[in-house]
Amino acid sequence: MDLKERFLQHCLKFSENRNLIENLWLKIEKKHSEKGRFYHNLDHLENMFLELEAVKDQILNYTAITFSVFYHDIIYDATSRSNEEKSAEFAVSRLEELNIDQAIIKEVFEQILATKTHQISNHHDTNYLLDADLSILGKDPETYRDYTKKIRKEYSFYPDLLYKPGRKKFSSIFWNWKASLKRTILNQNTKNRQKKIFNLSLITYKVRFWIKPNCVNKKT
Repeated sequence: MDLKERFLQHCLKFSENRNLIENLWLKIEKKHSEKGRFYHNLDHLENMFLELEAVKDQILNYTAITFSVFYHDIIYDATSRSNEEKSAEFAVSRLEELNIDQAIIKEVFEQILATKTHQISNHHDTNYLLDADLSILGKDPETYRDYTKKIRKEYSFYPDLLYKPGRKKFSSIFWNWKASLKRTILNQNTKNRQKKIFNLSLITYKVRFWIKPNCVNKKT
């Protein structure tokens, strides 16, 4: 199922206004196709859904998490520290146009905000969203290297002197995230689990050289 059709199907649960839904989709498509989005684009959303589909039966509210995926990066400015807050607010305003239940809107709002820090959540579905968002860290080395190149392009305005320390700080959240990933997205078949744990170990090896040991919370 392509992204547009997926969005349409979930919106039609709440509104039959196809013109409205079409306009909402076009906005999502336009925002994720902006110049400078080398990684945080429609391909990223597609990959997140591939991860989530594999564990769909374990997610309590798939509609909410679907809207969270579509809107979690709707506002993306590499120079801003408030992308998640703005994205969450943007999502609320659009979902209200569809007359979606406030409980679902609140869940989407909170899930999007959670992507700011990627801390393990007490909310069941939020952990699935966070794992899918960072699942690139568990991919094969070649895919991971491609990801790092795309991210570097998105932050090309920073010289290496400033960029590298920032990426080291970001990588530190990997230690908390790894435990969460193993109990959600990796709860698939044994072959996939073993493959991804191997890939994770490669990333872990690299991170050990990026971050000073006393700066890392080594929860496993």
